[in-house]
Amino acid sequence: MEQHLICLDLDGTLLNKHQKITPYTKEIIQKVQALGHKFMISTGRPYRASQVYYTELGLDTPIVNFNGAFVHHPKDMMFETFHQPLDYQVAREIFEKIPHLNIQNIVAEVKDNVYLHYHDEYLFEGFSMGNPLIEVGNLLDSIKEPPTSILIQAEEREIPGIYEHLDNVYAEHLEHRRWGAPFPVIEIVKKGINKAVGVQIALDYLNIKREHTIAFGDEDNDHEMIEFVGTGVAMGNAIDALKDVADDVTDTNNEDGIGKYLARYFNIA
Repeated sequence: MEQHLICLDLDGTLLNKHQKITPYTKEIIQKVQALGHKFMISTGRPYRASQVYYTELGLDTPIVNFNGAFVHHPKDMMFETFHQPLDYQVAREIFEKIPHLNIQNIVAEVKDNVYLHYHDEYLFEGFSMGNPLIEVGNLLDSIKEPPTSILIQAEEREIPGIYEHLDNVYAEHLEHRRWGAPFPVIEIVKKGINKAVGVQIALDYLNIKREHTIAFGDEDNDHEMIEFVGTGVAMGNAIDALKDVADDVTDTNNEDGIGKYLARYFNIA
């Protein structure tokens, strides 16, 4: 069999409800690696919050973070890092105007530094993985360079109005997506950025054909990746919109969905 690249979303996909890789799925991944195939992580998380899983799986591939806005190779210093932050002035306009849309909080991330507009213990704890620099305060004062991504936390009833505002004012400048568990927020990245962009960069680096790629996902931010790869697989717990575009559906993230699918695909007992 030709060498394959298997792309793994983290939350709701590779990770179970306890934010762990289950023993069975890990065992199957290791067996597939032993056959010569490659795995990569493709996530909305920053690198600091995904490094532990990269290390646990013993990966030696590029990693896609911030839904494609930041792609680098932790083990190859010759790899040309890809970083596409938001336009600085557009970001500042968002910081200034979004609070008037009844949001709960705004979080800006500049690579591995985190800036919260309002103090929030829940978000503070969630974004502290990897011990980043975390600052709390008016983002207009604290952000001095273009952010990699912006996260907006709001009540469910306010989401449509925020979407409408972003589409009406910033459609030419940004993409916005919904995160799932554990943090249901709107993520904003530069226009044209998505996980498929990062997967293409990895394919070029690894010299693997697009038709020999498999990707697993569960949320809206996996849409382009699932459509782009040779075989896009939605988790059993995925949103219906992703299942509709996927080539196949496997069991949930709590039922070894990835492990079971790969065992069948690569004929592993």
